Amino acid sequence: MTADLLYSETERDLAAALTDLLTDRAAPADVIARTERPETCDTKLWRTVAAEIGIAGLLIPEALGGAGASYRELATAAEQFGAFAAPIPYLGSAAVATAVLLSAARSAAEAGTAPAGPDPGDAGGLGSAASGPAAAVRAAQLRAAARADAAPGAGKAPVSPAAGLLRQLADGSLTAALALSTATASAAPFPALARVTGRGDAAGTVKLRGTIPAVADALPADVLLVPADGVPSALYLVEATAPGVHRTPLISLDMTRQLCDITLDDAPARQVAVGSAAEAAVSAGVAAGAAILAAEQLGLAQRCLDLTVEYVKERRQFARQIGSFQAVKHRLADLWTTITLARAASRYAAACLADGDPDAPVAVALAKSACCEAAVTAAQECVQLHGGIGFTWEHPAHLYLKRAKAASVAFGTPGAHRAALADLVNLPAPGA
Repeated sequence: MTADLLYSETERDLAAALTDLLTDRAAPADVIARTERPETCDTKLWRTVAAEIGIAGLLIPEALGGAGASYRELATAAEQFGAFAAPIPYLGSAAVATAVLLSAARSAAEAGTAPAGPDPGDAGGLGSAASGPAAAVRAAQLRAAARADAAPGAGKAPVSPAAGLLRQLADGSLTAALALSTATASAAPFPALARVTGRGDAAGTVKLRGTIPAVADALPADVLLVPADGVPSALYLVEATAPGVHRTPLISLDMTRQLCDITLDDAPARQVAVGSAAEAAVSAGVAAGAAILAAEQLGLAQRCLDLTVEYVKERRQFARQIGSFQAVKHRLADLWTTITLARAASRYAAACLADGDPDAPVAVALAKSACCEAAVTAAQECVQLHGGIGFTWEHPAHLYLKRAKAASVAFGTPGAHRAALADLVNLPAPGA
């Protein structure tokens, strides 16, 4: 079945609502001013986006209090956040952490330890599919399970920790982050920079030690999802303000998404997933992060092109608009072509994740490599074709260039994704 790459009416409405909000609340001057403050994340804007517009619960099924949407809608929102370089932790919480918890909750449901809240029919392992031919059946299964749990006298199956967290994430009352270095790629082994020290107590709480460097969206997070070494390895929940948890802000290239080092010194933690379920959950989070970051880069690239086209229509040299010069026209035409091809790749990746398509790993690798390169190129052209003003601090071009460069190395570089893509499609290296 051919994937539908067009934007639905729901997606267009969501994009319009976010554009109106961000135009008012995330103007370039406001974002630049915020990057100079100690806390660069706009928590008030995030609460509005998460709770009132419902971005935090887009991937979460209705049975768990979410919107029951899909990666298509979240990718559309990410394009708008990229266009404004919005300083909010949507990527770490609404995309990565949510995908991790959906995978963990699904594993618990399949093992019979919790009700099947997250989509039990999603073979992709990357979240609840809310589009595609099986969407209605899956939604009905979720609603039936929820009604069965709520029925008078019904036996209550234990709710997994992941499902409980998803309910809190859905209403925007909780922000989560996966404690993983931002440079971690999709094919990386299970990260084990933290380790369990000693045995758990009667309540199942263990202690964690270790340092995780350069974690994105962890500073505004309420809870941390920490992969830790053990026998077997597992994924743990750590309260961000618990004793023994230290978050050290870093001077990041992109201060609209500030990084921090996380140090755990016998920090109390509760197990969320263990063994293969934990590995699958972390892999799901990294893949979701790469796909949604690709969509963000697409939105950034489009904004850079729009700003540059608008500028070259107004700026005059030698009594002519500089946009009338053939060399400028060619550069912008090439950029438009690059962005259009990247848009197709990004939309296909979102569609594959939404539908649980087995082609998702290929689509994500293609999208991340194409969109990152498009964003960096667009941001560089934005700076250069704006001339002297493009190099100033007051102009937002530097925000886009910094975010494009920083995002290009997050969740795998374009080169790493191309190498992964070659392996996925069994393409031999030159000379092999």
